Amino acid sequence: MTTIIQGGRLIDIKKHQAPPADILIENDVIREVGPAGMAAPNSATVIDASGKLMMPGLVNAHTHGHGNLGKGMGDRWTLELLLNAGPSVSGGRVLEDKYLSTLIGAVEMIRKGCTAAYDLTYEFPMPTPEGMEAMARAYSDAGMRAVLAPMMADRTFYQAIPGLYDALPEALQKETEKFQVAPYDATLEACTSVLKNWQFARAQVAPALAPTIPHHCHEAFLTAARDMARDWDIGFHTHLLESKVQAIAGMEIYGKTLCAYLDDLDIIGPDFTAAHAVWLDEDDMRRLADKGASVAHNPGSNARLGNGLAAARRMRDFGLNVGIGTDGASCSDNQNMFEAMRAASFVSRVQDLDYERWLSTDEVLTMATEGSARALGFKGKIGAVRPGYKADIVFLDLGSINYVPLNDPTNQLVHSEDGTGVDSVMIGGRMVMENRRMTTIDEAKLARDAEVAVERLRAANASSKMLVEKLEDVVGRFCVGLSRQAYHVERHAPCATES
Repeated sequence: MTTIIQGGRLIDIKKHQAPPADILIENDVIREVGPAGMAAPNSATVIDASGKLMMPGLVNAHTHGHGNLGKGMGDRWTLELLLNAGPSVSGGRVLEDKYLSTLIGAVEMIRKGCTAAYDLTYEFPMPTPEGMEAMARAYSDAGMRAVLAPMMADRTFYQAIPGLYDALPEALQKETEKFQVAPYDATLEACTSVLKNWQFARAQVAPALAPTIPHHCHEAFLTAARDMARDWDIGFHTHLLESKVQAIAGMEIYGKTLCAYLDDLDIIGPDFTAAHAVWLDEDDMRRLADKGASVAHNPGSNARLGNGLAAARRMRDFGLNVGIGTDGASCSDNQNMFEAMRAASFVSRVQDLDYERWLSTDEVLTMATEGSARALGFKGKIGAVRPGYKADIVFLDLGSINYVPLNDPTNQLVHSEDGTGVDSVMIGGRMVMENRRMTTIDEAKLARDAEVAVERLRAANASSKMLVEKLEDVVGRFCVGLSRQAYHVERHAPCATES
């Protein structure tokens, strides 16, 4: 099957230009990119891209598909208050809920120009083959690429933070036992079953593993997950030094940074992705860069949860691959990669007085395409419109007010576009959204199903919500107190109020 896209303008990210270009596609792969009027077989299907700006599909380096049914549920949550609220936000799920929540996120990402995502999903008390199949099927049904990794732990949040469990009143200590996760050997056995029965093409939906936060897992768990990931040739993704609480906890438990701890366990390598990485020091950055690892930079979520400003420029100085992510809808509220790019650009500008140290728009756009693609394990396959790459192409309407006037397409994609200019999205040579209409999913049914699910889950999680509200004050005060301890790097902006 041959397709020729004619009449459009193709972004040249580094040159900040968008010259006219035709694109020849065979099956799901780009075979040739050439000037307007390029020859094509007579049998080729013609797509008219007149008035369109074409760009590679954005790649979301870090999200949580299970979070989409919890969109907008919290306001002034720190990361630790979000983790405390987890059972009331994501509890009570049946198989259909897991499919539905993932599908909502997939549709939103496609509508906003994203064609692939690294999804760290969650099931309590451990991953299940049925749940993973349902969530992978959601991406497949939407027509989107994904790497799907179950988040895993064998310590509860309350056990993982030094001193937190002891700070809880005895009655609340006992109540947190209902949140106890499965032993790690049972979790890994379930993951083995998932991997043995994986039925999706890895080029479309691939599996990975995600021990959720290093100190939430015993050492034997982490090393066993490391070995499993290498045996199955899949990715390993974890939340690393996302908050100052995590940074302090790592030093108290291990006497070293959490990154140094993982490096001592031989976990860091080319298939390793560190989410957030806000509190890395320069030695940590060198470790990750030297081992060929990646960072998923989530500037919107980092600000939303008050975790601080990740040093993305300094990471890149060390040669560390940095992709960009949205994080989940319960901690970032949308799945808009254009907004994530804009945040990445703007955050870099409040970290350094030297404007030459700010992330440029071409750097940011490359991070959100090729950088994220590498984090997903799809380097050289997606993230660019080049011969040999998959035909994952976003078509933006040049009549959109975002491009009136069109002065610099690279700058405007990062600083002006908000997702409203996305007209059509092609993934693997197939139009999954055309003329702003999803071709793969009945969105009206999706909305109806979501409303029904939310009402049922609200009732199912009522008792959990009451418990987490009882815990909230103790957790919040304890973790703020912990984060006031000194750490050898600083990633928070200074307070605007001066004494």
